[in-house]
Amino acid sequence: MGVLRKSQQAVRKSDDISAPGNLLAAGIAPERPRDRVVKAMSKHPFLSPTLSSAPGRQNSSEDALERAAFALRMQRPDEAERLAARVLKANRSNAAAATILGQALMAQNRADEAIAPLERAARRSGDPATETLLAATLSAAGRREEALEQLRQTTARRPPFPPAFREHADQLAKAGRVDEAIVVLENGLELTPDVTDLQVSISLLYLGRNRRTKARTVLLKALTAAPGRHDVLAALAHVTLLDGEYASAADIYRRVLALRPDDTTAQANFGVCLLEMGERDAGEAVLRSTTRGKPEMMGRAIHSLAASSHGRFFLRPSAIAKFLRS
Repeated sequence: MGVLRKSQQAVRKSDDISAPGNLLAAGIAPERPRDRVVKAMSKHPFLSPTLSSAPGRQNSSEDALERAAFALRMQRPDEAERLAARVLKANRSNAAAATILGQALMAQNRADEAIAPLERAARRSGDPATETLLAATLSAAGRREEALEQLRQTTARRPPFPPAFREHADQLAKAGRVDEAIVVLENGLELTPDVTDLQVSISLLYLGRNRRTKARTVLLKALTAAPGRHDVLAALAHVTLLDGEYASAADIYRRVLALRPDDTTAQANFGVCLLEMGERDAGEAVLRSTTRGKPEMMGRAIHSLAASSHGRFFLRPSAIAKFLRS
C-alpha cells in the first residue's frame, strides 16, 4: 500500500553506527582520515629546520615554515604548498618542510604527490606523526596494505602516539576488519587510557557490533574527562536512544544542541525521543525544523517520523512531505 511506517525491527537493522551514514544519524559528522590526520599534525610541533647555519637564511626558512603552517590552519593549502616547497628546494633534507608539504598536498587531494616527500621525512626523522600522515597518504592513494604495515610499525613505537592507533583502526574498519580494529584501539587505550579520541572511536566500533553496554561504559568515562565534547555527547545520546531510554536521551540531545544548535541530525534524533515520550506536537515541530531550508534532511525526517512507535501513518510520500513543510 506504499505505507511509510517502518517496523522497529527494520530500524534496528540500520543501527550500525560505524557506517558513515549512520554516524550522521547519530549526530556525528564522519571525519575523513585525511582531515583527521592533518588536524592531528597541525597540533604536533613540526621538526626543527635543518637549513644552512647562516642566521639570515635559517631565519628565513623558519619564517616560511611558520607561515606555511599558519596557511594550513587557515585552510589555504595552496599557499602552504608553495612556501614549504620553496624551503624544501633549498634543502631537501628539511623534514619539517617535507611534512608540511605533504599535509598541503593531502588537503588538495593530491595523495600520489604527497607520498615521496613524506617517505623521505619519515625515514629521516622517525617521527610518529609524520609516519601516521604517510600511512593516511598511502591509503588515499590506494596502497592500503603498505599503509597498514606502516601503521603496524608506528603503533609499536614507544612512547605511543594515539592518532596512529586511531588511523590504524579506521583503516582496518574500512577494510571490513572491525574486530582487528577494536583490538588495535583496546591496545591503544591500555597504553593511553584517557585519550578521548580513542574512546569515541572504540565506542562507535562497539556499537557496530551491537555491544552497547561496552560502548556506554567507555563513553561515560570519556564524558567525565571531556564533558563539553560534542562527539562524545552525540554518541552517548545515540546509545541511550537505542536502549529505549528516551527521556535520558532527550536530555543528552539537549546538551548536544546547546553546543551545536545547527546540528540537524541531532535535532532529528531529539524529535524521535520526544515522539517516543508521547510529546507528539513537540516532536513533530522539531522534525519540521530539521527540514526547513534543508531539503537534504527530508529523508531523515521522514524516516524518523515513520519509524517512531508514536509517529504518523501516511499512504503517500507526498503527504508526509507536505506535512513536514506545513
